[in-house]
Amino acid sequence: MREQTALLTLGRLPKALALARALHAGGWRVVVADPFRWHLCRPSRAVSASYRVTAPNKDRDSYRRELADIIRRERVTTVFPVSEEALHVAYIADALPGESRLFCPTFDTLLHLHDKLAFATLAQSQGLSVPPTFPAASEAGRELCSRNDAIAKPAHSCSGIGIQRLQQGQRPSGDAPDLLVQRFIEGNAISTLSLLRNGREVGRSRYRGTVFAGTVAVCFERVDVHAAIDAWLDAFFRANPMENGFIAFDFIVDADGCAWAIECNPRVTSGIHFFDPVSLGMALTAAAGATAADVSAATGRRYQWAYSTLTEAYGALFQPAEFRRRLRELRRARDVVWSRDDPLPFLLMTPLSAEILWPAMTSTLTLGEATQRDIAWFN
Repeated sequence: MREQTALLTLGRLPKALALARALHAGGWRVVVADPFRWHLCRPSRAVSASYRVTAPNKDRDSYRRELADIIRRERVTTVFPVSEEALHVAYIADALPGESRLFCPTFDTLLHLHDKLAFATLAQSQGLSVPPTFPAASEAGRELCSRNDAIAKPAHSCSGIGIQRLQQGQRPSGDAPDLLVQRFIEGNAISTLSLLRNGREVGRSRYRGTVFAGTVAVCFERVDVHAAIDAWLDAFFRANPMENGFIAFDFIVDADGCAWAIECNPRVTSGIHFFDPVSLGMALTAAAGATAADVSAATGRRYQWAYSTLTEAYGALFQPAEFRRRLRELRRARDVVWSRDDPLPFLLMTPLSAEILWPAMTSTLTLGEATQRDIAWFN
């Protein structure tokens, strides 16, 4: 039987490491491609080979060509997009060798879900609760801002890039052609991640951030079964069947218990840390067409990027109550990178993350922007 080889198209983030470890536990060989020379996955025992590729936002054609070369050279059987590079990766589906496949929805589906206006329009047309969302320059957008608090954001944004919080009557700054406004919903933020395997949802995690670096959660805790969110997700996947991939959503649950989906992220998110790694590996490596077993929940309730949580705790040093709260979260949560069986990614995390940390420390870039600037799909 031919050896199964997975290509992860990003290695710099903890969620990529979680995916690599799960695939390795499932008996697959794992290869990683990333525009960064050094990244979190590179020294992992779960990774057999690592390649540096051209950043897609620098040269899309070179990026796609280099990925295709790696796929042929390493005899890759399955390509796993990891983060915001997913749209660039999905574009090469037709160029894959016959024995290779992409573990994600089609390019058109990804683009429709990634586009915040297209997603809101789709969900609303299917009777699902989504805050009213319009182009900022439209008459409907101006009317929304005049009557409501609102959120302004680009249609193709990620990691909180370009988000503005608007008071009633306030207009968004900037003239980006894809700028949107969405009615602000007061409530609790909850995120979900669903794993689709051979046309069936086999895993679902629900969680909320407890410590943030900007708008990016670096410490998070599990949310148990939530009836309104689960009903929304069940309805969405019935109306929009997909074969394979990770699909994530961000919700706001208002005071009446209504779950409003504010955006869809058709990619892996931090929700992967709430899946049991062994059962996740079994689901991911199940044969095409086979019925994959459901993914069980990880044993922990709280997880974190410990270095980032510690940094954010010290950032609140002169706010005693918030400083103590963040330290308490740091003590309670498990680090998602540390593994006794695979210690080097944790021990070398700071130098391995230099291409993220240095721009964030020496420029106006946020941590999210430094992480995604070279790979995100902005148009």
